[in-house]
Amino acid sequence: MFKTRLYRAYPSNLTDEQWKLLEPLIPAIKPDAAFSLHERRTIVDAILYVLRSGCPWRSLPHDFPAWQTVYHYFRLWRQQGVWTQVLDALRGQMRTQQGHDPQPSAAVIDSQSIKTSAVRGSNKGYDAGKKNLGAQTSRPRR
Repeated sequence: MFKTRLYRAYPSNLTDEQWKLLEPLIPAIKPDAAFSLHERRTIVDAILYVLRSGCPWRSLPHDFPAWQTVYHYFRLWRQQGVWTQVLDALRGQMRTQQGHDPQPSAAVIDSQSIKTSAVRGSNKGYDAGKKNLGAQTSRPRR
């Protein structure tokens, strides 16, 4: 039924243990599907390859499914909220391993912003010819 996993092992590929965590969160193949060529794990491995390597979708190695197929599932699962569920589950598991509640109870938001300059204080000047603030480029007077 499925194409066997003939692609090379990439650093971004899921381990069997990682796949056991993700498999229940990834939508299964519909029972009424006419056919399916690729396992869900293969699709997820291909998505992780693109995300980890930063390569364009079209540069996906040929031993993965066609880039159009992989991109289709990436977009579909994003629209369905699958990736949000995956991240929530993984975050909850990590927090539990660290001895915290799975869901955070508080958040800190810092919206303060300040103006900065590479040169501060009396060294900062104004160049009327260039109409910009900053250090002067002319030589100091003797």
